[in-house]
Amino acid sequence: MRLDIVTPEKLAFSDEIDSVVVPGGEGELGILPSHAPIVSTLQPGELRYLKAGKEISLAIGTGIVEVSRDRVSVITDMALGAEEIDESAVERAIEAAKKAMSEKLLTEDTAAAQLALQKSLAQLHIKRRHRSH
Repeated sequence: MRLDIVTPEKLAFSDEIDSVVVPGGEGELGILPSHAPIVSTLQPGELRYLKAGKEISLAIGTGIVEVSRDRVSVITDMALGAEEIDESAVERAIEAAKKAMSEKLLTEDTAAAQLALQKSLAQLHIKRRHRSH
């Protein structure tokens, strides 16, 4: 099946794959060829796809996933492989988000800080997991 991952900046990935797992709004969603058509929200986390026996992971942000017969389309605000992630910058972003959440902020600001934290933690997870392999 074909996996297309699109961000506002670029077509991040487009190729034939064997399977994919995405962080759906209701939890992880595993997709195999000929999956039933669905549309779901995405939450920041780890997208994993299998191609020729090799698992590849990307840190993704919020967005949507649409599954049709043999195509998976992911539209997200972030899609980064381990090699694209600057660990020290991510650690600084985590600290800034935690600090912002600890202050008495407006509800919208708190939500933005929580989202930034989720995205940063997803990136850190991918970077550290890749480093250990």
